[in-house]
Amino acid sequence: MELIKKDVVVIGGGPGGLAAAVTAAREGKKVLLVERNGYLGGQLGSGLPFLAFWDKKRRQVIGGFAQEFVDRLEEVGASFGHAYCPHHLSTTLIDPFYSRIICFQMVKEEGVDLLLHSELSGVNMEKGRIHSVVVSGKGQHIEVEAKIFIDATGDGDLAEMSGAECEKGDGENHVMQPPTLMFNLGGVDIDRFCDFIEEHPEELPYDVLTNIEEGYNAEFFRNNKSFIFLGMHHLLEELRKKGECPVDRETVIFIRQPNPGEVAVNTIRLLNFDGSDIHDLSNGEMEAHLQIPRLIKMFKENVPGFENCFLTSINASIGVRESRRVMGVKKLNHEDAIAGKKPDDTIALCSYFIDVHNGAGQGTYRVSIDEPFGIPYGCLVSKDIPNLMMAGRDISTDHLAFGATRIMNVCMAVGQAAGIASSMAVDEKIDPQNVDTDELRKKLREEKAILEL
Repeated sequence: MELIKKDVVVIGGGPGGLAAAVTAAREGKKVLLVERNGYLGGQLGSGLPFLAFWDKKRRQVIGGFAQEFVDRLEEVGASFGHAYCPHHLSTTLIDPFYSRIICFQMVKEEGVDLLLHSELSGVNMEKGRIHSVVVSGKGQHIEVEAKIFIDATGDGDLAEMSGAECEKGDGENHVMQPPTLMFNLGGVDIDRFCDFIEEHPEELPYDVLTNIEEGYNAEFFRNNKSFIFLGMHHLLEELRKKGECPVDRETVIFIRQPNPGEVAVNTIRLLNFDGSDIHDLSNGEMEAHLQIPRLIKMFKENVPGFENCFLTSINASIGVRESRRVMGVKKLNHEDAIAGKKPDDTIALCSYFIDVHNGAGQGTYRVSIDEPFGIPYGCLVSKDIPNLMMAGRDISTDHLAFGATRIMNVCMAVGQAAGIASSMAVDEKIDPQNVDTDELRKKLREEKAILEL
């Protein structure tokens, strides 16, 4: 079996893993990034935008690596930058395919070694620490030794295989947020759709959601290149009464894309789903694809502006909202998030509202975040495995706080902190939990991360 030795190994190349790997390499470390897909960025390539770079007062709360990524997209015309949104605080439209290119550019510039098309298949433990991992692809098995391992799988796969404590879902029922499969439609007449919403303001979400400011209306959609539409509650209810509603949810979501007349649809819903279970993943990919024709038919027949729409792309893999969360030295709870607490070891800020999609039926639970809260460094360090860190949506939070921290730019901010902290641990020959958080915060500020307002 081939053996590779590195300072830091990152398993998972989504937003958090990308940031962790590039940041650790910039600190001079030998880094390997392992990714199961043939591209990097995870849901960056789905058509989803970044949300809540700004807070309710329109102050920017996320900088550093995530802002650098947006800057690079803007330079090539693949993003319009941050724009105010009465519901999502701010939206930052990103070209999904150029995002993949930027990811490859960044890892190549910093000398990060890559293993794509590779799944984590084994973990070798010694005296309670991860000694090495085995990754497999194309019939090859490669053993990788490192000083620090970062779980950026999103699903906590490395942590689970290492024996670290993980949690799932909402407590004893373990209900997790449902996944979605993003797909894009072309041929959409945005102006005609805006006319429809102007004539039917009841299809705006004000009667089903409470955390939306005034101004989320047809005029906003007509004049905003980066909008997310969420609504059509009444239309779905009418179709449900006739047995013609193709999804078990209360609203439709779509995101305007950079290409004229194109939108990314975030409306597919699969219930009672566990993204860490290979059987659920397999069945989910199939069932999600089979929902697409029914949704297209619904749009064509019932939504003005979509009469001539057509399918342009389907995301390469299903988007898992929630699975495992790895328990850390600290655990972020939703009470502290809602209160806007910023602990002394804060390594990133988050202003996105608590957004929990019902994994067992209709409905979405939302709680506003009036003042940005801090994510403690201890949420990035496993309490059980001394040389295991987390980057991305599998950090240590409770079920409700996770509803805010799971978004892509927050994952990037967390990944940047994990990358720098892992480098510090290697340099000082200590475990990540012993890293000097004051020094870490100083380094993060030097890299333009935002830790206070």
